[in-house]
Amino acid sequence: MTDSTHTGGCQCGAVRFRVEGTLGDASVCHCRMCQKAAGNFYLPLVSVRGARLTWTRGEPKRFQSSNAVFRGFCSDCGTPLTYEAPDGVALAIAAFDKPEGIVPKIQWGIEAKLPYVDHISNLPGEETMADQDAASFLATLVSYQHPDHDTAEWPPKERG
Repeated sequence: MTDSTHTGGCQCGAVRFRVEGTLGDASVCHCRMCQKAAGNFYLPLVSVRGARLTWTRGEPKRFQSSNAVFRGFCSDCGTPLTYEAPDGVALAIAAFDKPEGIVPKIQWGIEAKLPYVDHISNLPGEETMADQDAASFLATLVSYQHPDHDTAEWPPKERG
């Protein structure tokens, strides 16, 4: 990846970060610890080793998931944020404000890969509003999720 500045944070906005410099290798990990840490089929991560990571609002709470690794997450909303190992820190790709430019190049922990993961792209797909049972609910939905950019303060005062 090219040298630049990347920003991101958790879903509620209590924790925000900035990475200055070149992002390292991007990967997905299927190991059982990463599945549990992400609450998902796998955990997409990108190394920030060699770049400058700054916590610009708050800081993650950390859980020691093994004798060598800490996992950082937002203590308010639970968003997974970091994988912190002796060889450096990696950040959850989806926590970046612009995750679409961070493309994984390798899969790790494939011994624990769930058997149906490779077939998910073959499932039928629908846009959110195509679900008529949920359409009325979604029509009045007001998101309290932090926007995908830095803000001077959060949450906004008008939030209910």
